[in-house]
Amino acid sequence: MEMKMKQKINLELRNRAPEEVTELVLDNCHSVNGEIEGLNDTFKELEFLSMVNVALTSLAGLPSLSKLRKLELSDNIISGGLEVLAEKCPNLTYLNLSGNKIKDLSTVEALMMMKKMKRKRKMKQVHQEDMRKRRKMKMKQVQIWREKKRRWVSHT
Repeated sequence: MEMKMKQKINLELRNRAPEEVTELVLDNCHSVNGEIEGLNDTFKELEFLSMVNVALTSLAGLPSLSKLRKLELSDNIISGGLEVLAEKCPNLTYLNLSGNKIKDLSTVEALMMMKKMKRKRKMKQVHQEDMRKRRKMKMKQVQIWREKKRRWVSHT
């Protein structure tokens, strides 16, 4: 008898709290009705998740996994609903969807949006960092100017 996803998660935890887990391999277990089950928002530190050959048809039950970078979903029955990834896994850098039921490129358009959003966030971070550097430089210039003014005033 195949192990269900919830059971496999409990087994993989190995007496650790979900918040401590950075990698989770749920390959070859059985999803109930093609849905993700037993995985929730408490897996805050998860960076790698593998659900290969678990008969997934949907990613609707995927929790928010903000630190997730690598997601293995090969050999499932997923045909759409990939837009969930952009919202739930904003830091995803690797995704394997080979062996799924994706028929046309429009299904993967959501992933392109994800890449654009990530680029926008990166640009915003760079801009904010640049502004911080400029402020620091201005403050340094003001300090230098004040110091020069003090010296000049004390000499006259």
